[in-house]
Order: sequence, then C-alpha cells, then structure tokens
Amino acid sequence: MLRIKKIILFWTALAVLAFQPSISCATDNARNNSFNKSKWMLSRQVYFDHRITVYCSAPYDKHNTIALPEGFTTSKYHSRAKRMEWEHIVPAENFGRAFREWRKGDPVCVDTRGKPFKGRNCASKVNMEYRSMQADMHNLAPAIGAVNAARQNYAFALLPDAESSFGSCPVKIEGRRVEPPAEARGIIARTYLYMQAVYPRYQMGRREQRLMEAWNEAYPPDQWECARAERIAAIQGNNNRITEARCGEVGF
Repeated sequence: MLRIKKIILFWTALAVLAFQPSISCATDNARNNSFNKSKWMLSRQVYFDHRITVYCSAPYDKHNTIALPEGFTTSKYHSRAKRMEWEHIVPAENFGRAFREWRKGDPVCVDTRGKPFKGRNCASKVNMEYRSMQADMHNLAPAIGAVNAARQNYAFALLPDAESSFGSCPVKIEGRRVEPPAEARGIIARTYLYMQAVYPRYQMGRREQRLMEAWNEAYPPDQWECARAERIAAIQGNNNRITEARCGEVGF
C-alpha cells in the first residue's frame, strides 16, 4: 500500500509540473516607457563618467557637444556633426514596423489640422509595448549626430571594398549597408541578440543572425561594456543576458 501511495504522489507531482507556466530566462524593459526619460538617465546615471561615442570614440561634454576626432569629415548633416545623439543600435523602424500603428496609423493619431499620421509618432502615442522597446536603454548608445543620421535604419554588414564615409572615423556606408568599426561590433552584436531574445516582435533575418553571433564571439566585451550593462540593469530592472554571459567568460 505504501508503494502504491508513493507512485500516486510521484505521478501527481509530474502532472502539477506539467501545467506550470513556463518562465522565460530573459525579461524585457517593463519599468520605463519614456524615451526622453531613458536619455536623461543614460546621461546622468550611466555615461556620466564615460562620455565617448559608440562608433567613432569621440568624446563629448555634459552639454552633448562633441569634440570631433582629427580628420573626421562628413558630406552632409553638418549641423548635427558636433552634437551627440542617442542612437538606437537596433533602429526603431526595424522593430517599429511590427506594430500596426507604425504601419497603418490609428484613429487617435490625428494632428491639430485633422491630418492622420503613422510611423514612430503614432506608435509612441498609442502602443505601450512599442514605447517600452523604444525606451530600452540596453539598445541606446551615444553617437555623433551626423553618423546617426547617415546610418538611418540600414543593416550592419562587412564592406571590405568600401572606404570610410567619415574620414578618420572608420564607419562605412554603401548600398544601404553599414560597416561599423571593429571596436563597436561586439556591443552591436550583443544588443541585437538581446533585443531578439526579449522582444518576440523583433526577429533578425538568418544572415544577420549569423553575423551577430560571429561578432559576439569574435569581439568580447571590455570592462566599460560590462559596467554599462550592470548600470542599465540596476536602473531599468532587467539584464542583457547576452552581455552578462560574455562578461562572465572574460572575467568582468
């Protein structure tokens, strides 16, 4: 009889476990859905002692004025060249297109003249999930405004035959593709992999996925990238598990 009771208890336990909801190992930004607030917190609580742009390693001051590297040139966006801007590493449009409000608008997205609008402004106005993705600080980094503008929503790639589009800053843009400097490839890769892991609406293509996985392995994080991830996690309430794992592997 005792053996029968043990068997019943065993199978009962298995049945209970089978109906438990699954728990994701990665969580998204559920604490802040304000892009402006994210920029404020990044400036004052994350980058306050490391005011260096992600692509060109250009220093900037507390007023977001950039000291351009010697030899930096740009063919356009001159008014934005000396201004730091917060860049979405995974462009907002690349995940924004997954939202109906971005693609088609919404009845409440009407301007003061009665003209309907869509895109980023409508998605920001209507959809809290989009707002959380747009405000995710793990996906935001400082960039020279002219570089941010020229990059647009182009995909990252290797462009071995292209020349730098910004003189001494080795960012190449050609045919709606962008090759970032080697020192930025690791943080780019871990950001892309993070966004895909925590936001089901965003999915990379197969080629992009392979590139980001390769860059994640080839370009390990430095101490600053690991400190940045920890600071953002403390403020935002969730970790970039991709970065966390690589930081553990390299001892940061």
